[in-house]
Amino acid sequence: MKKIWQKDDLATNILVNNFTVGKDLDFDERLAKYDVKGSMAHCKMLAEVGIISNEEAAQMTAVLSEVLQNIEDGNFEIDQEAEDIHSQIEAILIEKLGDTGKKIHTARSRNDQVLLDIKLYLLDEIREIASLTDEFFQLLITLAEQHKNVLLPGYTHLQIAMPSSFGLWFGAYAEALLDDVEMLFSVKNIINKNPLGSAAGYGSSFPIDRESTTYNLGFQTMNYNAVYAQMTRGKSEKLLAMAMATIAGTLGKFAYDVCLYLSQNFDFISFPKEFTTGSSIMPHKKNPDIFELVRARCNRIQSLPNELILLTNNLPSGYHRDVQLTKEILFPAIDSLKECLEILNYTLPNIKVREGILEDEKYKYLFSVEKINEEVKNGSSFRDAYVKVGQEIENNAFDFEIENLNHTHQGSIGNLCLDKVSYQFNKLKNKILG
Repeated sequence: MKKIWQKDDLATNILVNNFTVGKDLDFDERLAKYDVKGSMAHCKMLAEVGIISNEEAAQMTAVLSEVLQNIEDGNFEIDQEAEDIHSQIEAILIEKLGDTGKKIHTARSRNDQVLLDIKLYLLDEIREIASLTDEFFQLLITLAEQHKNVLLPGYTHLQIAMPSSFGLWFGAYAEALLDDVEMLFSVKNIINKNPLGSAAGYGSSFPIDRESTTYNLGFQTMNYNAVYAQMTRGKSEKLLAMAMATIAGTLGKFAYDVCLYLSQNFDFISFPKEFTTGSSIMPHKKNPDIFELVRARCNRIQSLPNELILLTNNLPSGYHRDVQLTKEILFPAIDSLKECLEILNYTLPNIKVREGILEDEKYKYLFSVEKINEEVKNGSSFRDAYVKVGQEIENNAFDFEIENLNHTHQGSIGNLCLDKVSYQFNKLKNKILG
């Protein structure tokens, strides 16, 4: 297929073509419907400002609508001879409409075309990530409420520290997701700006109406400066990568906790055996492979912003082919994050927490701070009480009954403010999905 930028019939060197096209066609299938929608909005605008006739616009829109339907029905394939999806859509218009089809590229460039496609795609992916994150959040809130009074030992430095609860543990990760979704919402607001009309990064001399395409494509606003619009290529990807990395950080830490708590040395939680794997030689093994892979995948996702920074940060303004590689860095990572959320949403409802954990003798020093607090309430200074309780521990004379756990502390363990966290999360989530 002839390149849309070719001015003669001289074929591009095969090696050069394969190197420059790279893996673009593998990822452009994701952008196909957005390219068609962008072309439809652009076509409508061209007719509104009188650059093409209403009849020509209607003809092109009819063909584009047919292509869009084929894409949505799964009947569209990218031509492996095409340079990219943008070239193929234009080629289809020219094949069906002749000279009329050649007018679709008036007042735009592949630069703003691909910018538009990627932004529309990323906005949809942000909504999907938010929806999957919401499902995980709601599970955590339910489990936190259900187990808010089941005591759990807290650890610092992996040393026994103070009493906690499963409610606090589940609730902590729910509140972490609140911050993560707040960042995702901020990134959505930055990406949600129409770049179409910036052309190759220096605007167009045609009397185009960018407000029209902004409205028809559902953007919140536009990138006003044509040069800056082009600068958002790479920036949008980096920002989304940072938001994804924050979510991945929360998921990875949770997965690590699950692996730790599932081990026999802790034995705080369990899952049905179908969610674990065995060993080829050790018949007693029940390995938490799901959560180890979530942890590993999320660690990779957290490296994503750095990879995109290294790719794009040494570039001046204007378009550079380097940014083509952002697709093959970011797009698979989006899939991976969604798969991590999906598997966690599938497995988490099956978690079982163990009650009576703190009855084990090794946890008796978990209540040393409570004993100190009792002494302080009885008139001792904190430092004197600390020394007294410390000496009791050294002399193996420390004694404390769980039943004596400070009621205020018990209240703080059980009072998780889940309603406030849920309200804020749902408010942000609805803004992202809306």
